[in-house]
Amino acid sequence: MRDSVEIGLGKTAQRGYHLDDIALVPTRRTRDVDDVSTSWQLDAYQFKIPCVAHPSDATMSPATTVALGRLGGLGVLNVEGLWCRYEDPTRVLEELAGLKGDEPTTRRLQEVYSAPIKPELIVERVKQIRDGGVTVAVRVSPQHTLALAPVILDAGVDILVIQGTLVSAEHVSTVDEPLNLKEFIADLDLPVVVGGCTNYQTALHLMRTGAAGVIVGIGGDQWSTTDRVLGIRVPMASAIADAAAARRDYLDETGGRYVHIIADGDITTSGDIARAIGCGADAVMLGEPLTRSENAPAGGAWWVSAASHPKLPRGSFGGAEEPMGSLERVLFGPSDDPEGVLNLFGGLRRAMAKCGYRDLKEFQKVGLVLDR
Repeated sequence: MRDSVEIGLGKTAQRGYHLDDIALVPTRRTRDVDDVSTSWQLDAYQFKIPCVAHPSDATMSPATTVALGRLGGLGVLNVEGLWCRYEDPTRVLEELAGLKGDEPTTRRLQEVYSAPIKPELIVERVKQIRDGGVTVAVRVSPQHTLALAPVILDAGVDILVIQGTLVSAEHVSTVDEPLNLKEFIADLDLPVVVGGCTNYQTALHLMRTGAAGVIVGIGGDQWSTTDRVLGIRVPMASAIADAAAARRDYLDETGGRYVHIIADGDITTSGDIARAIGCGADAVMLGEPLTRSENAPAGGAWWVSAASHPKLPRGSFGGAEEPMGSLERVLFGPSDDPEGVLNLFGGLRRAMAKCGYRDLKEFQKVGLVLDR
């Protein structure tokens, strides 16, 4: 249990730490960067880099999903997004790319996302990704899982991502029939990734549903307004470490069933990726960093899925900026930027080499120091 601090008479709060609050501690040895492996495996699917795309229409189209897959990551298409609402959303994306910060961007996002989801487009998009020869992963919200699952499963996806701002294994409702994750996952023969969550107990309960992966975090970045709208802010270093502790207990509980932890929030540089893995994550979910690619569908603009919520939007619109190169350059360099925003996974490899670790599982044991 983390330290608690008294914030007033009769009320305490747990102390939490962000990724920026910690630093990695090198060991007595270093390694050649070419001897370091960043590969990982989710169920039967292998990936060269621990990169899962945040399912935002700003960065993930069928084409960019395939492109990321071919570069060794896992692209995730949002089946509740524009690509499954419009036959050709190119014009909508171009319009959004041209919006400026002083325009009513939230209202426009709400308008374009009010178009109905078309099941036939889900089938078509899944086929486009599968024809690209990569692992097919799609995202659906918990609220729409039961309605859209038959179409998604019939379309033939490899990995299903059930993602909301916050997802629990025990949703209580007197209005609608809640999604029973444990029963739902038990009936499937494909891996399911669920989340986000923010603490040990929720992570453990999500693991007990039979999920192959758990998303930790709420996708928080400089554009997220979940903190201001809901009062929820996630110290990612502590949240990842808590989830890793839950996984250790779940491993003991089940006799060895491993659940992957995917960190989603406050990850923008290669150093952030390295710290997230060092805290216990198996992979990171990247959103805004992928807008730096010239391949981004929205031309560099950025918004999270919750930014278009029809009743309570929880994200600002980030206007388009000049791209910094191809998707390959964002992921693998070369870089001419000293801040760690290019060559993201080359930076991870060098961090692992400098600290003396040869693969991601070993690197999860790296020492950490609190430096703020």
